[in-house]
Amino acid sequence: MQIGEVAARTELSLRTIRHYEETGLVVPSARSQGGFRLYTEADVARLMVIRRMKPLGFSLDQMRDLLAATDQLDGGSEVGPAEHADLLGRIATYERAATEQVERLRVQLARAEEFAATLRTRLASHTDASAPVEGPVEVR
Repeated sequence: MQIGEVAARTELSLRTIRHYEETGLVVPSARSQGGFRLYTEADVARLMVIRRMKPLGFSLDQMRDLLAATDQLDGGSEVGPAEHADLLGRIATYERAATEQVERLRVQLARAEEFAATLRTRLASHTDASAPVEGPVEVR
């Protein structure tokens, strides 16, 4: 598929996908005769891993390291027991980091929801129920 379809499926911009290509995180599987980038389902899956890591605060180097580890494990080539254990350890480290960041985000979300509920309560207590509330208000 071409980059436009990949962008639509991954909800990443064309610019972002090109940036990930420039940094070596994802490489189009082929080029058309006209020079257009062509991607496979595996490329889309790789971009989805990157997209999921980004909001958790992982750096490009960390993304690259995790993708390299998963590529080696999934690549079908034989790896020795020590290397296999090392790859699993690297992936486990990223899993723990992701889990910790998700928990931090849950706390932030809970606080944000509490704040929004407090504002709703305050509005309700100071607003005539039949009168519409002016909005939206620009926050500075």
